[in-house]
Amino acid sequence: MDRREILKWAGSGAVFAGVPAGVPMLGAAVPAHAAASSQASFDVRRYGAMGDGKTLDTKAIQSAIDAAERVGGGTVLFPAGAYASYSIHLKSNVALYLDQGATLLAAPVPLEGTSSGGYDAAEPQGAWEPYQDYGHNHWHNSLLWGENLHDVSILGPGRIWGKGLSRGHQHDTDRPPDSSKPGIGNKTIALKLCRNVTLRDFQILEGGWFGVLATGVDNLTIDNLRIDTNRDGMDIDCCRNVRVSNCTVNSPYDDGICPKSSFALGYPRSTENLTITNCFVTGNYEIGSVLDGTWKTMPASFAGHATGRIKCGTESNGGFRNITISNCVFESCRGFALETADGAIVEDIVFSNIAMRNITQAPMFLFLGSRMRGPKDAAIGTLRRVLLSNIVSSHAGQLPSLMVGIVDHPIEDVKISDVYLHQQGGAVPAMAAIQPPIKENAYPDPGIYGDLPATGFYLRHVRNLEVSNVEIATEAPDARPAFCLQDVEGADFFRVRVPGGSTAFDLRAVRNFRSFGSLSAPDARLDVAENRKV
Repeated sequence: MDRREILKWAGSGAVFAGVPAGVPMLGAAVPAHAAASSQASFDVRRYGAMGDGKTLDTKAIQSAIDAAERVGGGTVLFPAGAYASYSIHLKSNVALYLDQGATLLAAPVPLEGTSSGGYDAAEPQGAWEPYQDYGHNHWHNSLLWGENLHDVSILGPGRIWGKGLSRGHQHDTDRPPDSSKPGIGNKTIALKLCRNVTLRDFQILEGGWFGVLATGVDNLTIDNLRIDTNRDGMDIDCCRNVRVSNCTVNSPYDDGICPKSSFALGYPRSTENLTITNCFVTGNYEIGSVLDGTWKTMPASFAGHATGRIKCGTESNGGFRNITISNCVFESCRGFALETADGAIVEDIVFSNIAMRNITQAPMFLFLGSRMRGPKDAAIGTLRRVLLSNIVSSHAGQLPSLMVGIVDHPIEDVKISDVYLHQQGGAVPAMAAIQPPIKENAYPDPGIYGDLPATGFYLRHVRNLEVSNVEIATEAPDARPAFCLQDVEGADFFRVRVPGGSTAFDLRAVRNFRSFGSLSAPDARLDVAENRKV
């Protein structure tokens, strides 16, 4: 087989006894469609693409994809070059392969009065449009999009540059601000109700509102992507059976890897059976410098604004179930967030083997709220059965980790073990007496409560909590207790360490509390503690 045939079979991912699937065995009859496929060429240059970065290659690229689809599938090859394009329609059984040195370039939006219409128009939506931000509700206004497809791949070491895409921010000056205007695209890759999708090895630079938006996509593999972008790196929304691995995401202005469970499909659907592993997320670097290897840090004045994290939420109508996030590194960004604000059932979550450095907000944020942006008959969600283990965080800010539920809707069944949290510290005594405000219907974010009365963990409306082998350290002396518990029932602490001279526990309306085996605090067993420090 020549190189193009090898790439085609590699895109299918199937093999039999060492022979690529579809390659006839000796003596076997060759089906007509297979013969046609083996003779077809899907090099975009053969279909008229110029690859000069100036000529609009949309029609040539689409012709190559359509040709592959007509013969039952194959791999569309992008040789080295820059291919300017507007919206490209992905097709079932078709892989795109971006060769080394190839760039698929999101073309600038055409000037008014020109013949080209730009990107595909956003499809009309139903009554559920207000339940999500505009970007979540539309897929067609993207550089690459597909709907109701199966067996789709985008592969190769090349690059996708969303240069002409909108970020959806009205204050943008260097790109189209109004992403709802006809002809403007705001996503690099958008997939809706697809299955058997593989995204592997390529780069995304300046991906627009979303580098990858996958909604209702099942059997999704995202592996070894490098994303250096100006808003979200990837959003995995209402998806099932998903594997995200070995990815690097630099997203200073928004989230890096963001599972969601929105109402964008017109009904609630959970995101479940998801693993995120061996990934690096950050908001610390100038866009483009991660991909070119220079790793230029953002200005010091930007440090407190960096996002770049892994967050489940905020769109949370359907639920999050059976999720593991492991072996990941966070640097100079916000911490991990697990949120149900719109009625989602969140359960069976594992967050483990994590290294964090220079976290700009809370290292960990678990939130059960009642924003309820969705149908009026939806019930408040649940957050239960969560394991947080083998986590180290150094040089975090002054905000502690938070776990906040609602009266009569507590966060339940949480185990925290083998954790080291190194915080900035420096709080004055008055901060230890703060009563944080109730914000259950607010946009979920650690900063909504302002200053908090703990250095390590602030825990409110929680039931059945177990904490073991956890150390809280501060860079500067801090007058706050390490742990502040408010309306907590069933709290069991074993072998915790807190800064020397600090109060270990501030107990406010706590029932069934125990602490034992700690050098930093005496053993204690309390049935009720209304306002007590230990």
